[in-house]
Amino acid sequence: MATKKYVAECVGTFVLVLLGCGTAMLVGCDAANGGGYILTALAFGLVIVGMAYCVGNISGCHINPAVSLGVLISGGMSGIDFIGYVISQCIGATLGAAVLKGIFAMGNIEDKTGGLGSNGLAGVNGSIGAGLLVEILLTFIFVLTILGVTSKKFKHGSFGGLIIGLTLTLVHIFGIGLTGTSVNPARSFGPAILAGGDAIIDLWVFIVGPLIGAALAAFLYKWWESSIPEPKPEIAAPAAKVAPAAHAVSGNKPNNTKSGNNKKKKRK
Repeated sequence: MATKKYVAECVGTFVLVLLGCGTAMLVGCDAANGGGYILTALAFGLVIVGMAYCVGNISGCHINPAVSLGVLISGGMSGIDFIGYVISQCIGATLGAAVLKGIFAMGNIEDKTGGLGSNGLAGVNGSIGAGLLVEILLTFIFVLTILGVTSKKFKHGSFGGLIIGLTLTLVHIFGIGLTGTSVNPARSFGPAILAGGDAIIDLWVFIVGPLIGAALAAFLYKWWESSIPEPKPEIAAPAAKVAPAAHAVSGNKPNNTKSGNNKKKKRK
């Protein structure tokens, strides 16, 4: 079962990078192209919605080491699974970036991000502090939402995947112009490794920032939930007992209460 979960995380992260970063590479995310912001944000958010109802059935659809860290701190997974998830996610992200690089190279297509959709600090004028703060805050918001929506102490129906996807869309709309919005170390790792250059130099920001944000969200939400009792299991009301008819048990036809009713009175 563990292997299936790891494969699911690998596939989910592969799809996230392929469609999310791929969209950014096609439409561009510069400040002069606001439409590219929305399309890229929607691409990342819609991938999460789709994968939540697909690989989510197998692994929970973390497809993000920061999310896995939040779940680990919350007590939702073991340390062994956490390591397996992170490795699988990074492999999936790297495969996604490799496929994108091949498609754009073979098709002679312009990569409008210049680096396979990798994250950078150009939007904050190279400020490491600003970049870290943005990634910490956005990941904090994202992971806090995930922990709330998926909490076993509350029932949010079947809309969890949609809510999480919309939240990822929201943080991308704000963060794309600043750091490209990582909130996901694996999503940053794959493209940066294959793009090289400044993408690798700044990569640590997009690993450390999201992990700090996720840890803060997990500790806060765990503290919030500590005072909330576990929900009581619903007990179905017992079915009303129906007394069986006498003939249903004995197989005989019911007799009248008066033994003489069926007999004709003898004439004197």
